[in-house]
Amino acid sequence: MKNYFFEISEDLREKTDEELVALALKDPQVYASIMERYEEKLLRYIMRISVNSKEDAEDVLQDVFLSAYKNLNDFDQDLKFSSWIYRIAHNKVISHFRKVSARPRVMTYEGDSNILNILASNEDIARDLDKKFTAKEVYEILNELEDKYREILVLKFLEEKDYKEISDILEKPMGTIATLINRAKKQFREKAREREKRLKR
Repeated sequence: MKNYFFEISEDLREKTDEELVALALKDPQVYASIMERYEEKLLRYIMRISVNSKEDAEDVLQDVFLSAYKNLNDFDQDLKFSSWIYRIAHNKVISHFRKVSARPRVMTYEGDSNILNILASNEDIARDLDKKFTAKEVYEILNELEDKYREILVLKFLEEKDYKEISDILEKPMGTIATLINRAKKQFREKAREREKRLKR
């Protein structure tokens, strides 16, 4: 997707997100710096929370950047910019799936093999599990989770967002986020144990 319409200077790359937003409001070309900074992160996030293909994810990403640009004046300074643009991505994914609800939704694990070390080694998730799962198997287990639980695990363990950031992205109270994370861990363990039993038969 990298097709920026002007050369991005090192000076711009050193600016904070909030500084770039202020500059982009005065000079639209500066928005390319924001796109460059978030393109890889957001594409990965969109694919992790269950877009069918990279092509689908790139379509959603274009919608995210367009929507963020149109609403840049409304950026809430009380939020981190990263939380604000992740929230837009989250909402765009939901909107996209409503349009293609009849299609199968399968996460991709290509290029994301470190998920094994990040997720499966978490004490609360790996507790009581005999089998050490491969990255592919971890993703297959994630695919079996309810959407809300899959995304909360992605945000917490793969995107490495803290409770406040997740709260801002999903627009839910932090107490609710804590409950969702605990329930998601529990559902992951249950699905993993079911897989263990199937493999032992």
